[in-house]
Parts: sequence; structure tokens; C-alpha cells
Amino acid sequence: MLREIRPAILLLLLLTAITGLAYPLAMTAIAGVIFPRQAQGSLIEKDGKVIGSSLIGQEFKDDKYFHGRPSATSAPDPADASKTVSAPYNAANSGASNLGPTSKALADRVKEDVEKLKAENPGAAVPADLVTTSGSGLDPDISPDAALFQVPRVAKARGMAEARVRQLVTEHTQGRLAGLLGEPRVNVLALNLALDAGASK
Repeated sequence: MLREIRPAILLLLLLTAITGLAYPLAMTAIAGVIFPRQAQGSLIEKDGKVIGSSLIGQEFKDDKYFHGRPSATSAPDPADASKTVSAPYNAANSGASNLGPTSKALADRVKEDVEKLKAENPGAAVPADLVTTSGSGLDPDISPDAALFQVPRVAKARGMAEARVRQLVTEHTQGRLAGLLGEPRVNVLALNLALDAGASK
């Protein structure tokens, strides 16, 4: 019996070594050479200190910053490990809320967010991505419409001309990949860093 099973065991060990060790190490090494920034997590530094990643959103609450999409990620409750608490953009627990269209909790939360945003900019329609979470809960981007919706609030909080803030949104709007894939988007962290840089001049 050992004679029959030996080839299977050897093949299993060989394929494990190739696909589980050699291939991942080779791809990591190649990526580190060809795409060093991306291979290290697309980290963003300011004054020599890592302040975030262009791939993972952050929570901005201050009126002088653009806000990203709501995040449904959570973390264990420090007071009771059997429960969870809201932890926006928690990369260790990526995922959606799993609340469906018939969920009262979801409907109430969206309604509350819409009312808050309408008070902020009464004359404009509220973009959907400002009140809905992404599947990962970590989305770093918003639509150009969502960014433009926030221009009056940000401009007022910073004492800047709306036209200048709108120009920054336009400058930080990324188009579709190769003109075909995805949707136009604005990276919230990059835009907020540009705002800070403009305000310090």
C-alpha cells in the first residue's frame, strides 16, 4: 500500500513547495523590483511618517475635510469579547454589514445620513456612495459627484473659494483604467492632503 501512496505524497509535497513557497516568494520578489511602492502597500508618507495607504480609506469627521463612504467594519468590543463595536475602515475585519434592502436598521441609517447631508447642501441631490457602504468597508475612493457635493462645506470650513476647492477635486479625479474599466473616482486621502498643502501656502 505504501508503494501506491508514495507517488501521491511526493507529488503533494512537491506541489506544496512550488505553489505554496517558491511561487509566492518569486512573485513577491518580482513585484518588489517592478512595483516597489505597490508591493509595500501603496503607503502614503508625510514628513517622513506613514499616514495611510491609497488602498484603504480613513475616517474623516472634521468639516474641513472631504468624507469618504460610510464603513461597516467592526472590531471586538474591549468590554465584552463576544460583541463587536463599530470600527470604520478596520482593515483587519474587512467586510460589509450584510444588511439587506428589507433591513429596518439599514433603512434608518441611510435615511438619517441622507437627512444630515441634505442639511449640509440643501440644493443638491445626495450621491448614493455617501450613504452606502462598499462590499469591503475599506473603499478609499468616492465618486466625483460625491466630492463635488461636499465642496461648499469644505470651502466654508477652510475659508477657501469654492472654485479653488472644486478645482482640486477636478485635479484629483482619476478616470477609467485605459478609458474602459471602472468608474471615475477621487481618492479621499490624496484630496485631503492636497487641501492641507494648499491651505499651508
